[in-house]
Amino acid sequence: MNGKDRDLGMDRTIGRRDFVNGVAVAAGASLLPKWSWALDLDAQQAALEQSSPDYYPPRLTGMRGSHAGSFEVGHQLRDRRGVDLSAVSHTNETYDLVVVGGGLSGLAAAHYYVKNVGRSARVLVLDNHDDFGGHAKRNEFVVDGKLLALNGGTLNIESPLRYNLPSRQLLESIGVDLDRYIKSNETNRSLYSSLGLRSGHFFDKETWGVDRLVVRPPGQAGGRGRGGYPKEYLDQMPIAAQAREDMLRLQDANQPDYMPGLTSGEKKEQLARMSLEHYLLNVAKVHKDCLWFFITTGRGNFCVGADAVPALFGWEMGVPGFAGLKLDPTPDGVLADLPGGHHGRQKAAGGGGSIHFPDGNATVTRLLVRWLIPDAVPGGSQEDVATARVNYAFLDRPNQTARVRLNSTVVNVRHDGSPESAREVIVSYNRGGRLYDVRAKACVMACWNMFIPYLVPDIPAAQKEALAYGVKGPLVYTSVAVRQWTAFEKLGVSNISTPTMYHDSVGLSEAVDLGDLHHPRTPREPVVLSLARHPCAPGKPRKEQHRIGRADLLAASFETFERSIRDQLGRVLGPGGFDPARDIAAITVNRWPHGYAYTYNSLTDPMEWVFTSTNDRPCVKARQPYGLITIANSDAAASPHTDAAFLEANRAVGEVLERRAYPFLTKGTTTSGN
Repeated sequence: MNGKDRDLGMDRTIGRRDFVNGVAVAAGASLLPKWSWALDLDAQQAALEQSSPDYYPPRLTGMRGSHAGSFEVGHQLRDRRGVDLSAVSHTNETYDLVVVGGGLSGLAAAHYYVKNVGRSARVLVLDNHDDFGGHAKRNEFVVDGKLLALNGGTLNIESPLRYNLPSRQLLESIGVDLDRYIKSNETNRSLYSSLGLRSGHFFDKETWGVDRLVVRPPGQAGGRGRGGYPKEYLDQMPIAAQAREDMLRLQDANQPDYMPGLTSGEKKEQLARMSLEHYLLNVAKVHKDCLWFFITTGRGNFCVGADAVPALFGWEMGVPGFAGLKLDPTPDGVLADLPGGHHGRQKAAGGGGSIHFPDGNATVTRLLVRWLIPDAVPGGSQEDVATARVNYAFLDRPNQTARVRLNSTVVNVRHDGSPESAREVIVSYNRGGRLYDVRAKACVMACWNMFIPYLVPDIPAAQKEALAYGVKGPLVYTSVAVRQWTAFEKLGVSNISTPTMYHDSVGLSEAVDLGDLHHPRTPREPVVLSLARHPCAPGKPRKEQHRIGRADLLAASFETFERSIRDQLGRVLGPGGFDPARDIAAITVNRWPHGYAYTYNSLTDPMEWVFTSTNDRPCVKARQPYGLITIANSDAAASPHTDAAFLEANRAVGEVLERRAYPFLTKGTTTSGN
C-alpha cells in the first residue's frame, strides 16, 4: 500500500468486506456444485441462513445491490441457454401462486392476489437476492450509537397525484400516509438552508486543470441541478469567458428563436429527433464548456446523458435555452396518467412532487411484507416500520398465507402439460448449489423481461423478441456513512454536482424523519452521504451505452469503488476539513448492472412508442399472458417508476384471476392484456 492509499484510509477498518470483481473471497474457498459458480462455501452457507436470528441484510456493507451470489447462476443459465433438471429435488410444495421476483412488482403481485382471494390463499415469492425489495432495498448503519438509513435503490414516491388507482389503493392498504409524512417533515425541509448550505459544482483537475468547488451565492440555494446560473456564480468558475456569456444567454427570457420560420409543432418534431447535446452546441450554438453543466441531464431517469436524450425531453425537464422557441406548452393531461419517464414525468408541477422516505421506497417494501406476513415486521404503523428489525426467519414458514424465499434463483418455469390445458406450473430454482422445484396453479414473472425467455424457453418466438427488446440501464447508488458533516457546514454546501468524476453527484442525504428514525440536526452528528454513478459511453448508441456500462460495473472491484470514493470526497470536501481516512465509517456500494427499465426514446425508437400509448410497443407485446404464466414488472410498462411496477402487478394478477374465473379463455387470451 502506497502513501496516498494510506492518506485516503484504504488501510482503515470500516464496515466493508474484501471483494474481487464483486465476488466474495474467503480462506479455504471452494467451488460448490454445478449451479454455484465462483462462490465460497462459507459465504454461501451464511447467506442461506435466512432462519438465523442474526440474519439481517440491511446492515451488510461493501458491494451490495446485485451482490455476489445473486447473479452467477443467472449468468450461467444465459450462457448455457438451458438447464439440466434431472437432478432436481421435489419439495412437494404446491401453491395457488408463485411469484418470481421479490421486488416492488413481485411483492405487489402477492398483495393484489391475497387482497382478491383472501388469507386462505397460499403464495410463494422466490428471489435471487439475500434481501427482499428488488431495487427498493435499505442500507442501514449504526455509527457512534446512532441508527442511520438510506435507500439502496429506488428513491421516491414520484408524482403521487398522478398515481394510478391500483397503486393508490395499495399504498392505502399497507398504511402509507403521504400527507401525514409530509406534514411531519415540514420543519426538516429548511434544515440545510437554515445552516446556510447551498448547492454547488466541483470542477475536477482532469477536465479543467484545477480542482475547484464553486458554491452558489447566498440566496441561490437551489437544489440538485436547480437554481439557475447567476452571473456571480458563473464568474467563480474556470470556464471560458464566452461560455459565461452563453450560459447567461440560455437563461434570458428574451433570448433569440434558434429555429426561426418553423411552427411550434415543426420545432417539436425536430427537437424530438435531435439530442440535447446537438441542440445546445449546433442550434443554440453555445461554447463547448457549457455542455459540462448538462452532460448528465437525463441520467437520473434514462441512465444516459445529453448526447442520447432528445432535446424535446430537455425542454420538458426545464433545461434552459428553449424560451425563445415559444413552444406551445404540453397540456397537463397529455399522457400524464401513463407511468413512464417520458410520459408526463419531466414536468413535476401538478404531480405532488417527489416524496422520499429515509430509506427510499424500502419503507414501502417493508410495509408490503408486513401486510403479507405481519409477524415478520414488528409494529403496526408507517412510522414504526422505520426502526423495526425485520425477522427474516418468519418470511418462509409453513402454513402462512405468503412466504418469501430468498437466495433462490429461478432457472426454469414450465407448464405441466400444454399451456392451453395445463392446471399447474412447475417452477425450478437454485438454492445453495442444488435444484428444487415447487408447483403452482399460476405463476407471475416479476423479474426482468430480457431474462424471461431463458426461464420460459417455450414461450412464443414473437413474444421472446419483444421481451428482449429493452436493455436495462445500469446505475449505482453509493451510501457512505461519515462520523460528522462539519466540512459541508464550513464549505456552505449540501449537494454537489461532479459531472466528470467517478460518481457524478455527492450530497447529504435528504433531511427527513420517520418515527424514531431521526435525521441528524447538527453537523457534528453522523450522517449518510448519497453518491450516484451512471456508467455510460457518450457518443455510442443508447443500448450499447447500457451494455458497456453494465460491463463496467461487473468488472469494477469494491477496492476500485472505495479508492475512487475516498479520493473524490477528499478532493471535494478536503478544503472544509474532511479527512477520508478519519471521517468515513462505512461504505455500501449498491451496484445495479440491470437497473432502470428501458424507456422509449425518439432518437432511436418510433415516435408512436414514445408519445402515445399504442399497443404496438414491445412492452405491450411482451407482457401478454402465456397459459398460466403472466408477466409483472416495470419493464412491462417501459418505465422505471414505482407506480408502473404496481400497475403491472395488478394487471398480471387480474389475468390470473380472469383465467380462473373463465377457464374457457385459452392461450392466455385476456381482456386486460393491453
